Amino acid sequence: MTPAAGRRGNGKGGKGGTGGTSDPATEAFAAGLAMAKRNPAFAGVEASVCRRTGCDLTPAGGLAAVTSNGTLHLHPAKRADPAEWAWALAHCLLHLGFGHVPASADDPREQPDRFDLAARCVVVNRFLLTHPTGRPPTDLPDSYPGGDEKQLAARWRRDGIPAAYEHCGTAGTHPDQVLTTWRTWNNSAVPDWETAFAHALTRSVSAAMDVAGGRRDSITGVRAPQRPWDRALNWFVSSYPLLGGIAAGLTVVADAELARSQNIAVAAVSPAAGEIYVNPLRTFTDEEWRFVLAHEMLHAALRHGERRGSRDSFLFNVAADYVVNDWLVQMRVGDMPEGLLYDPELRGLSAEEVYDRIAGDLRLRRRLATLRGRGTGDILDEPLPHAKARAYTDLDEFYRRGLVQGFDLHRYGERGLLPAGLVQEIRALAHPPVPWDAELARWFDEFVPRPEPVRSYARPARRQASTPDIPRAGRCFPPEETARCTFGVVLDTSGSMSTVLLGKALGAIASYAEARDVPAARVVFCDAAAYDAGYLPPSEIAGRVRVRGRGGTELQPGVDLLRRADDFPPTAPLLLITDGWCDTLRIRREHAFLIPQGASLPFTPRGPVFRLN
Repeated sequence: MTPAAGRRGNGKGGKGGTGGTSDPATEAFAAGLAMAKRNPAFAGVEASVCRRTGCDLTPAGGLAAVTSNGTLHLHPAKRADPAEWAWALAHCLLHLGFGHVPASADDPREQPDRFDLAARCVVVNRFLLTHPTGRPPTDLPDSYPGGDEKQLAARWRRDGIPAAYEHCGTAGTHPDQVLTTWRTWNNSAVPDWETAFAHALTRSVSAAMDVAGGRRDSITGVRAPQRPWDRALNWFVSSYPLLGGIAAGLTVVADAELARSQNIAVAAVSPAAGEIYVNPLRTFTDEEWRFVLAHEMLHAALRHGERRGSRDSFLFNVAADYVVNDWLVQMRVGDMPEGLLYDPELRGLSAEEVYDRIAGDLRLRRRLATLRGRGTGDILDEPLPHAKARAYTDLDEFYRRGLVQGFDLHRYGERGLLPAGLVQEIRALAHPPVPWDAELARWFDEFVPRPEPVRSYARPARRQASTPDIPRAGRCFPPEETARCTFGVVLDTSGSMSTVLLGKALGAIASYAEARDVPAARVVFCDAAAYDAGYLPPSEIAGRVRVRGRGGTELQPGVDLLRRADDFPPTAPLLLITDGWCDTLRIRREHAFLIPQGASLPFTPRGPVFRLN
């Protein structure tokens, strides 16, 4: 902002007759102007200031008004604090930056009506609440309605302007936005205040992010030199929307001693810690580091570590490497370093299909290497000792949301074609699997049916008292017992069972059983031996559980106990809760397993398997 005209001294001597007159209004304005210019977003808008006495555009009852030629007309004698002047100047500059008073050579120009004026002032004041500069006047409201300028103006034309928002600008009861005709001199171009403000705001936010991330010194403002892997990660955040959201949530750890102790040749990723570990002693170009980081980010985002199930962890890591590297080559994300796993003949196959092809070749296994090194996978199951697990509420949701939103931005910006296999996996992530508790509820609906109530005049309805002359049948359950209205629970109570697993499982069982009016369930506790607890109300099952820890788990005696029990219906289903460390089972009735996420059974189950998160 540059001053175009200001109020000058009157030439008379001040106190003591030794100098010019001290003008408190001018001093307060100068301090407020300096305060507003300290904000780089506002300082980037080239606006001039007019404080000339007798100016026709000076607001009589307010502080300032702005015209579309980029001039701020200020009251020359208005008394205000420097903080209030800073707020008024920021308010007027935002009118320019938001395109409320665009410059134009048209003549004449139609002035905005009072509804547009009020709506634009509300939008500017709402922005200043989140981007504070100075202090607003005390008579302004503390909050403002949502919506953009057009929505607010249309609403108020229909319903009227609330009194609190009608004069919330900087010119009192006068308009603080005036459209004038831009007069060109020497064929100068009509200025674009909106673009200038957008560029200034972008530079301001980028500088703040650099300081917060340690890439720029907060005192000197000097930009710290970036390492090549940091430049690669920042490139994804700023220029590659598909992986930008994932890159913003991950941290690159470059520690030579950590890489040596963990045998990390080039890079590895820990999805649980949200960290990518790189070996700083390796020398790659910026393009090659982009490829390496994109490789690890896709491993984390597509949850390759959790998808392997009971497969060999290293071979499934290798299979995922073949797929990911081929995708990155097709997408032209960086340059692939030498020695990485790549085979064009495997193009179009999923990681599971590639695994099936390479799983039987033991000689090939000895020659394979990931980015971590030969014979080891670069997908780490647990965070390294120096790291702590990220405080995400749900890792699956974090990676899924980042990749799906990046995919939408990538398509919207037309940033290039993506391989069909990657698009299919991202779309599959957009529809996450049904949670285990919902699947368990469906299993209860199918195999533990709720008894249907009947209508009977033997039990009057609750509305009978309101119509004593009209008999009404009430709802009741049939007196006969329903054989399938129960189920059996075979519960692993060995020392390897987690109390968290038991709490989640038993809580879900109790809630679903009570919702289906199951009076009692047959419970058998198993560790080294089977213990029949008999029929228990669902709400009391958790109170009877005691982890015994007497050695290995044998669930087959518990299954056989229920099969031979005369008082247990032969068609009632079984629900087996275990951590997977059990013997091979033979069950000849409807059954289901409830096991932790990532665990596997030592046999091929015939019934459904529900995995707790």
